[in-house]
Amino acid sequence: MARVLTPRAEDFPRWYQDLIAKAKLADNGPVRGTMVIRPAGYAIWERMQAEMDARIKAAGAENAYFPLFIPENYLKREAEHVEGFSPELAVVTHGGGKPLAEPVVVRPTSETVIGEFMAKWIDSYRDLPLLLNQWANVVRWELRPRIFLRTSEFLWQEGHTAHATREDARAYARRILHEAYEDLMVNVIGIPVVVGLKTARERFAGATATYTCEGMMGDGKALQLGTSHELGQNFAKAFDITYSSKEGGREHAWTTSWGTSTRMLGGLIMAHGDDNGLRVPPKLAPIQAYIMIVKDGEGVAEAAAKLRDGLRDAGVRVALDDRTDTAFGRRAVDAELRGYPVRVEVGPRDLAVGNATVVRRTDGSKSPTPVADVVAAVLAALETDQQVLHDQALANRESRTVEVATLTEAIEAAATGWARVPWSAVGVAGEAEANGQGVTVRCLVRADGSVPDSEDEPDLVAILARAY
Repeated sequence: MARVLTPRAEDFPRWYQDLIAKAKLADNGPVRGTMVIRPAGYAIWERMQAEMDARIKAAGAENAYFPLFIPENYLKREAEHVEGFSPELAVVTHGGGKPLAEPVVVRPTSETVIGEFMAKWIDSYRDLPLLLNQWANVVRWELRPRIFLRTSEFLWQEGHTAHATREDARAYARRILHEAYEDLMVNVIGIPVVVGLKTARERFAGATATYTCEGMMGDGKALQLGTSHELGQNFAKAFDITYSSKEGGREHAWTTSWGTSTRMLGGLIMAHGDDNGLRVPPKLAPIQAYIMIVKDGEGVAEAAAKLRDGLRDAGVRVALDDRTDTAFGRRAVDAELRGYPVRVEVGPRDLAVGNATVVRRTDGSKSPTPVADVVAAVLAALETDQQVLHDQALANRESRTVEVATLTEAIEAAATGWARVPWSAVGVAGEAEANGQGVTVRCLVRADGSVPDSEDEPDLVAILARAY
């Protein structure tokens, strides 16, 4: 296997690219910065999407769809927003072979166009809260693209809500942050995340507060996996999103937005992958158990099919590989690369003594198992290994995170991992200094680990790191 992938310790970025290519997860698109997500990668994204969609709906939001093309004047109405996105915009100036009367922007995010329709649909306090989500593609012209992490076009969900009060908007932004994003990342994707508040320098353009989920990757760098924003009344005033209050007055709504994207696939790879390939947590895996016929023999195909059916009946997502015309070793390497949580190898030699071999992807262990016990063994391995992957990622984060007292120490620590430092020792000037050396304040947390309301709270802790 060492020859299939560049070892992580030797060249982590090259290992990442190797894995994506060899596991057939994605490929570079024909336009610089775009990507083609292959079936193996898209199957994982579909699982992420389904799990996220269920959590978003449980929080009361409904799915809708808004146009890909946005009039340029929409973005210009919220000055901070357009300033923040201007370098990344793709603008269409011609259509149907003729210059357009007004250029249109290919959506980088949809606060503006959704704000326009919120203003149209909201009239009374009875129309609030309005809780919307859309699954879509967006375009942000990346200068340094990397598949799944930063591409000029990517897939995501973006939620947009309007509320009667600031308190309601804040509560909902945080509900999504914890009940949808943090829950999915920790309990399904198996990445322990630090949840905190972005600094003013790092928050979303046009927001009054940005909350984030930050995960540590296998090389000690940080990856922003999802954000939830309080937008105050900035977009409501720009797009005249108003409502008649119970008292009869006309009030501006308070809005939020929040999003996660195919970047989570990059996080999955870098947080859990090893030198043999991807390792997919069982709750997320499109294929949880992969049954492989080692070679033909009397009763082998029948035994493998029976195991497949038994696992399927037990609620396991299962696939059967009966391609005995392809060398078993090659198929096993491919299964390792794809990160199937459990393999069940069925061959004439084991079957002759009533066994099959259960292989766990987390540690590569192989256990000869009576055929009658395979379903129970697989179920036990899936339950155990979900926690194993989370715990290994947590151990990596804890071993690479240090407590320091000064900005200088924090910047030094960020060479190999994360630093926790008093925010008072960093401040706005120190943050700019760190940025100049490729280090960012990933988020601010309270001493007890909870999420602050403002960066002006006393005794906050700043998490500093290099990031993707």
